[in-house]
Amino acid sequence: MTITVDGRAARSARTRDAVVDAFLELLDEGDLRPTARRVAGRAGVSLRSVYVRFADLGALQLAAARRQFERISVLIKPLPMQAPLDERLDALVEQRCRILEVLAPVRRAAELQEPFSLEVAEALTWARGVARDQLARVFAPELMARRGAASTRLLDALDVATGTTTWEVLRRHRELSPVAARRVVADMVAALIAYPHSSDPGDRMEP
Repeated sequence: MTITVDGRAARSARTRDAVVDAFLELLDEGDLRPTARRVAGRAGVSLRSVYVRFADLGALQLAAARRQFERISVLIKPLPMQAPLDERLDALVEQRCRILEVLAPVRRAAELQEPFSLEVAEALTWARGVARDQLARVFAPELMARRGAASTRLLDALDVATGTTTWEVLRRHRELSPVAARRVVADMVAALIAYPHSSDPGDRMEP
C-alpha cells in the first residue's frame, strides 16, 4: 500500500511540475495570460489535472513565481558591502539587471494579475520591499551622508532607477540590449549618488 501511495504522490508531483514548467514556457514565449487549456496542452496533461492541482490560475502563477525564485537564487551572491562605492555600484547593478531580465516574463504576468489577486499583490509587495532594503544596505554610507527627506528622496530615486519599470522601458520600449540597458542603469545610479545635495530648510520641516 505504501508503495502504491508513494507512486501516486510521485506522479502527482511530476504532473504539477510539468504544469508549472508549461506555464513558464508560455510566459517566456510572450503569452502573458495563458489559459488553463493552453497550459494543459503544453504540459501534455488533461485540463482536469491542472485544476486538481491548482485552485485557479492565480495559484498557478504563484507556484510559477516560486519556481522562478528558486532558479534565480543561484544568481544572488553576497554583495561587497564594505567595498568602495564604484565596486558596490557595479556589483549591485550587474546582479539586479540579471535578475530583472530572468524574471521579466513572470513579473509582467504577475503585474497583470496584481489588481485581481491578493496573493499575487502581496508577493509583489514583498519582492519590492526586498529590493528596496537591499539598496538601503548597499548604499548606506551615501544615504547616511544626506539628512532627513534628502536621504529618502535618494533612496526613492535609486529604487526607481534599478526597478522593474525602468528595466521594462529600456528593454522593451527603447529596445536596448541587456548590456546597453545595464549601462544606462549604472549611469543613472552613479548620477543620482553624485548629484549635489544641500541642507534644504524644507527638508528639516518634513517628518
